[in-house]
Amino acid sequence: METYTADFFKDRGPDKKTCGKFSGKKIRLAVFSILALLVIFISGQAVSVYAILHPREPEPLTEEQKIFLADVLDKKFPARNETVSRLPFQFSPADLPVNAQSAIVIDFATGNILFEKNADAEIPPASMTKLVEMYVVFEAVENREASLDDVVPLPPESWARNLPQDASVMFLDEGQRVTLRELLTGLAVASGNDASVAVANYICGSMDSFVARMNHAVKKMGLEKTEFVDSSGYSEKNVTTAREFSAFCRNYISRFPDSLREFHSKKILRYPLGKNLPAASAQKNGDGLAVVQYNTNKLLGNLEGCDGLKTGFINESGYNIALTAERNGVRYISVTMRGPGNGTAQGNFYRVKDGTCLMEFAFSKFSPYIAEQEHSFCVGTSGSSVKSIRLVPAASENFSVPFIAGNSPQEAAAQVQVEARMMPRAIFGEIDAGTQFGVLTYSVNGVVLNSVPLVADRNSGRVNFLIRIWDSIAFKIAALL
Repeated sequence: METYTADFFKDRGPDKKTCGKFSGKKIRLAVFSILALLVIFISGQAVSVYAILHPREPEPLTEEQKIFLADVLDKKFPARNETVSRLPFQFSPADLPVNAQSAIVIDFATGNILFEKNADAEIPPASMTKLVEMYVVFEAVENREASLDDVVPLPPESWARNLPQDASVMFLDEGQRVTLRELLTGLAVASGNDASVAVANYICGSMDSFVARMNHAVKKMGLEKTEFVDSSGYSEKNVTTAREFSAFCRNYISRFPDSLREFHSKKILRYPLGKNLPAASAQKNGDGLAVVQYNTNKLLGNLEGCDGLKTGFINESGYNIALTAERNGVRYISVTMRGPGNGTAQGNFYRVKDGTCLMEFAFSKFSPYIAEQEHSFCVGTSGSSVKSIRLVPAASENFSVPFIAGNSPQEAAAQVQVEARMMPRAIFGEIDAGTQFGVLTYSVNGVVLNSVPLVADRNSGRVNFLIRIWDSIAFKIAALL
C-alpha cells in the first residue's frame, strides 16, 4: 500500500490561475445576466409606457354595457333626461310683450328654454288635449293595433247632434263611412270633439280606457302636473302647464314628425264628402253636403315656417295655442295659455300676436349648436383589467347659442369651439363607469357657454399584485414624460 507524505499534498491546492479564470467567468455571467434583466425590464417598461401614452382603441361597448352606462349616468346626472331645460349660460331674461298669462318658447333641437312667463301655472289645455289623443293613436298604429285606413264605426255619442252646442265638431253622423285618417284630420283642423269620441272608442273600446292610456303616455314622459279626464279637452278638469306641454310637443314631433305635414299643417277640412255618406244620400247629394272649415291655427300661412300645432279654448282656460315653426332646418316650439280675448276673433288676434312675438324672438336671437359627432377620447389605463377606455360626454352636447358673434345666430352657432379640459393623459387603477375624468367646454369668442362632464364609458377591474407593481412603475414614468 502506497503512503503519501505531507509534502505530496503541498502542491495539490487549487490552481490560482484556473480559479481566477473561473471566478471571472461567474462575475461576467452575473453582470451579463443583470444587464440582460435590466434590458428586459427597460424594454418591458418602455412598451408599457408607450401603451399607456398611445393606447389602442378599446373594444366597442356591448349593448349590455351601453344600458349599464346609461343607467349609471341617469342616476349621477338626472338633468340629462330633461326634455326641456334652462339655458346652460347666464342670460338676461327677455322682456317680451306677451299677453297670455302663461307662455314658453323652446328650441326643438336642444330642449333649451329661451323665454318663459309663469310657465308652471296649472291651466286646462282645452283642445290642445287632442294632440295627446293623436300621440296615443299614432302609437297604436305603430304597434299595429290599428291602421290609419281603418273604417271607424261611429257610436251615437260621437254624432255631432248629440254633443253640446258649444262643442267644436267635424259633423259626424249616423251611417257615415269615415277612416281613422279622416278623423285625425278632423281633430287637427276642425278640433272636432265628435271625432275625438269616435277615435277614443275605436282605439280602446271606451273613453275611460283611452284616457287612462293618455295619462300613462304623459306620465312616462315625466309630466307630473299633466292629467286628463277626457280625450277632447272639453272638461275644465284636464290640466297641464306651459312648461310640461312644451315638453310633450317636443316628444310628439320627435317621435311622429310626419304628423305635421299630414295633419297639422292642413288649412282646410271639407266634410262629409259623398264618399262618407250612406249610399242613398251620396247618390242624391254627392259632395254638396260638405262643410268647409278652416284650421283653428291662424298662424298657418301668416307666420313664416309655421306648420302646427293646435289651439284650445274653454272659458276656464282662455285662448291657448301650441305652436311650431321651422326655418332653414331650425325649429322652435311655443305654448301660450290663458290668452285674453272677448270672443274668437279677439282671442285669435292675441294668439297670433303672442305666437309671432315668441317665434320671431327665437329665430332672431338663437340658433342650436348640434354636435356633428360625439366628442369622445381614448385614454390609456394602467393597473387595471383593460388597457384603455373612452371618455364620453355625460349628457347631450347640444345647446342653444345666443347671437353674440357673426352676422346671424346661425353664424354664432357655427363658431362654437369645443375643448377638453382637465382630462388626464392616463388613468391608474380600477375604474367605475360614469366616473368623471374631465370636462368639455363650448365657447364662442372666448366666452364659455356650456360645459359637459367627460366620464369613463366602462368598468375596469383589479389586477394581481405583481402586475399592479409593474404597471405602477410604468405609470409613474409615463407621468414624467
